[in-house]
Amino acid sequence: MFPAENIRDWRTLNVVDPDGSKIGTLESVYVDTTTDQPFFAAVVTGFIGRRQLTFVPLTGATVAPDHIRVTVSKDLTKNAPSIDTDGELTVEQEPDVFAHYSMPYTGGVRRLARR
Repeated sequence: MFPAENIRDWRTLNVVDPDGSKIGTLESVYVDTTTDQPFFAAVVTGFIGRRQLTFVPLTGATVAPDHIRVTVSKDLTKNAPSIDTDGELTVEQEPDVFAHYSMPYTGGVRRLARR
């Protein structure tokens, strides 16, 4: 994984899938509240007038000077949970984000925090 202190430097980078297809632009990073490590990217997707923040896992992601390459396909992210661009992921929505990517989720405590 990569150091969390660099998160601010990543904003506005393109987020691409393993094939190099652009998913969107990084808006923010959600860290795991127990480890403080980057866990999900909130990526601006959609088109003008219908923009949203789509959650994309950062597990196994790599950061380059002009993009972040994630390990999931653009197609998988198309139906991923999303919020309004000025919204915030609620604790009730967290399980859906993890489930969409078949990732284990332990409920009862807040798992993700926006950076």
